[in-house]
Amino acid sequence: MDDLDFMKHAIDQARTGLQEGGIPIGAALVHDGAVLAVGRNRRVQLGSAIRHGETDCIENAGRLPARTYHASTLYTTLSPCFMCAGTALLYGIPRIVIGENRTFEASEDLLRRHGVEVVVLDLQECKDLMDELIAAAPQLWNEDIGVEA
Repeated sequence: MDDLDFMKHAIDQARTGLQEGGIPIGAALVHDGAVLAVGRNRRVQLGSAIRHGETDCIENAGRLPARTYHASTLYTTLSPCFMCAGTALLYGIPRIVIGENRTFEASEDLLRRHGVEVVVLDLQECKDLMDELIAAAPQLWNEDIGVEA
C-alpha cells in the first residue's frame, strides 16, 4: 500500500463527518503498513472544543508505546492546525501526509523545523470536501479554526 491507499481511510472519515453534519476532516494513523486508528473532526457531533480529525484519531488509537508513535505516519485530509501539529510533535510522529493545504495551512513549517517529514498530496477530493462545507456553513468553519466572522 502507498500514501494514496492510506489516505483513503482518512477521506472516508472526512465524508462520514460531513454526512453527520460536522467538519469534513479525517485522519488515519499507520504503523508498519497497518492502520492503527482512524478519526474525524467531531467537534460538532460531540460538542467538543478539541476533537479535530487528528486528535480524534490519536484518541481512538488509545495508549500506545512511544516506539509505535515514533515509527508511524499520520494521514490527514487537511493541513494540521497548531493544536493537531502539537499533538503529533508531543508523541513524536515523524511523518505526516496531508491531503490538501490550499484551504488551510498553519503548522507545516513548525513541523518541518521539528524534523517531521511533511508530504502534501494536494488531492482535489480533499479540497472539494472542504469547499462543500465552507459554502454550506462558513460560520461552522470559522468556529473550527477560531476565527470571528
